[in-house]
Amino acid sequence: MKLVDTASAVLLLTLSAAVTYAQRPAVQSMERKLAHIESNAQAPTPDSRPTVMTEEEVNAYVNSGAVQLPRGVERVRLEGQSGIVTSHTRVDFDQITQGSRSMNPLLALFSGVHDVEVTAHAHGERGVGYVHTDRVVIDGVEVPQMALQFFIDRYIKPKHPEIGIDSRFQMPDRINSAVVGQRQLTVVQK
Repeated sequence: MKLVDTASAVLLLTLSAAVTYAQRPAVQSMERKLAHIESNAQAPTPDSRPTVMTEEEVNAYVNSGAVQLPRGVERVRLEGQSGIVTSHTRVDFDQITQGSRSMNPLLALFSGVHDVEVTAHAHGERGVGYVHTDRVVIDGVEVPQMALQFFIDRYIKPKHPEIGIDSRFQMPDRINSAVVGQRQLTVVQK
């Protein structure tokens, strides 16, 4: 499920939580849509009708354990608005930075377990996905861009060089466009 894996990585989202019985239909619906996207990509001429994934489906799927998220990230909840994705998660920064310490005071923000909110503009066009991180808030306090950039350069880029405040990536499965709307993501394949 490359589309979800890529989006999760760009937004620094990872978690594993049990799926409740009520979420199961949403997980199954998301699995069907991802299977359609993968099989449609194999067609000589993919069906270009949009595939719409709801916020409920994406959240249920991500929290089902089907997506392997980075260590230290749990309880992910994504919200979509016109062109904007906001993620809410619980992050154990000590797991992310394990084995690597710094005396730089900018990195003091990134220790312990905290509630993190990331707001980003995201879209895809002509087969390329774009994500710009607008802001990161830890326990209600906005992280200065300089500190965020330093953290990304020090701890994220060594493992995921494609991730940054501004990220650009090839979308999988012949996805030509991706549009974040109100509580949904719409993809078109070509």
